[in-house]
Amino acid sequence: MKPDSAKKVILLMIGSLSLIIGVIGIILPVMPTTPFLLLSAFCYMRSSEKLYGFLINHPLFGKYIDSYMTYRAVPKTAKISALIFLWLSMSISIFFISILHVRIILGIVGIAVSIHLILLKTMDQVEINLGESDGDHCPKDSLDDKRAEETAE
Repeated sequence: MKPDSAKKVILLMIGSLSLIIGVIGIILPVMPTTPFLLLSAFCYMRSSEKLYGFLINHPLFGKYIDSYMTYRAVPKTAKISALIFLWLSMSISIFFISILHVRIILGIVGIAVSIHLILLKTMDQVEINLGESDGDHCPKDSLDDKRAEETAE
């Protein structure tokens, strides 16, 4: 097996495993979702154009992965939704668990994840559509094309 093909296989395996863990994280409140989805996108980007395209174009989380990777920011609605879902699921978990140590750990994880979400740059939907970040993460030609389309409308 060639070194390049071995690297692709390893990246595919890591990407697929992190995608599975990320999907599980959607359901389980203590499992982070976004870091695993970003890892999947990173691995797929370097190993499989088809799987990367599937992930980025996925209707549920594709636009969030793309905006994070492109602009290093998250839409305001995604932040609010994530915080609401996080604390709703944490509250339910804490309510049903009677072990004090586990409740404390869940609270600490919830606070840590909340801090991480709050510290991420926030991006308005208009900025995402226009590609108007600080300009460092969006290729100039792509940005010019998006602005030309907006002015034509």
